[in-house]
Amino acid sequence: MSKTTDLAIELINRPSITPNDHGCQNLIATRLQNIGFTTESLQFGEVDNLWATHGNSAPLFVFAGHTDVVPTGPENKWQFPPFTSTIHDGYLYGRGAADMKGSVAAMTTACERFIAKYPQHKGSIAFLLTSDEEGSAIDGTVKVINYLQEQNKQIDWCVVGEPSSEEKLCDTIKNGRRGSLNGQLIIHGIQGHVAYPHKADNPIHRFAPVLQKLCEIKWDQGNNFFPATSLQITNINAGTGADNVIPGDLEIIFNFRYSTQVTHIQLQEQIVSLLDNLNYTLTWRHSGPPFLTKPNTLVTATQKAIQTVCGYETKLSTSGGTSDGRFIAPTGAQVIEVGPINATIHKINECVNIEELDKLSIVYQQILENLFVTD
Repeated sequence: MSKTTDLAIELINRPSITPNDHGCQNLIATRLQNIGFTTESLQFGEVDNLWATHGNSAPLFVFAGHTDVVPTGPENKWQFPPFTSTIHDGYLYGRGAADMKGSVAAMTTACERFIAKYPQHKGSIAFLLTSDEEGSAIDGTVKVINYLQEQNKQIDWCVVGEPSSEEKLCDTIKNGRRGSLNGQLIIHGIQGHVAYPHKADNPIHRFAPVLQKLCEIKWDQGNNFFPATSLQITNINAGTGADNVIPGDLEIIFNFRYSTQVTHIQLQEQIVSLLDNLNYTLTWRHSGPPFLTKPNTLVTATQKAIQTVCGYETKLSTSGGTSDGRFIAPTGAQVIEVGPINATIHKINECVNIEELDKLSIVYQQILENLFVTD
């Protein structure tokens, strides 16, 4: 087996369910120290974070990722134990294989080869790893970025190892993500007997016309990089369970995935404008704004690397959920996401093709060479 596969196996065998790192970062830190990296362990709350650097000059390139994984679900439904790496028919099985311990392993071995080949490379290379990406994301990358800004360290280029590929390795790279805005709305009515509706106030009936409007609104038209903003109602709950009681309250939970054509403040204001005649309580949670890295130095270097290693062109995309790129991009860094195929992430029997994992490591190395090595 390759060094990349070996390292991925070591990482997967550690049950690092968020926010528990379970020693993954120590393993990576040791590998990086062996090739001359300076490492810092940054703990915030229960979260472990690793910042490791090689070189002291600009530009600063960062590999960003996470060592935590989501829970496994029923382990008896897995074909192989989720925290005992198994290779079967050319695939490496285990929780985190694709999201994203495989990427972390590939980044590490890419740096090992690159620094062995170019020990006096220009600029600086860094790793930013957290154990809080799959969880609340409060004490992870966002705290490390705050720490770096206090140290006046500016990231120029950042590759996040999220599983961006769709049908084949590196067929898609993410050069941005939509913003995410969550709302919890409670419509307050008056509970009562269904036989005496004049003595009650049904919050479901009150909200029904608003729900119709929410489903019909076109929030924006999107743009060349982002699809139109969308609203999805994810939960509606009311009532006591009895069929003869008008409920007193109705709870609605919803989410916006929004483009750069609108701000989260504008979305909040538009929602509030629809609720004028209702008695309600509304709370918001903003997971992060949209970000976009337009075709430039990092995008071009990555596209060239994929063409060189894989032999085909890649496409740019801003689809999918949020990532920790949302905390890095606002600093002015160019941020993209490049990683394995995402077909099995967060699923039972998560896996990654081991040949593609080795190739991903070569892609990462080629990105470094395209950025730091002049002909």
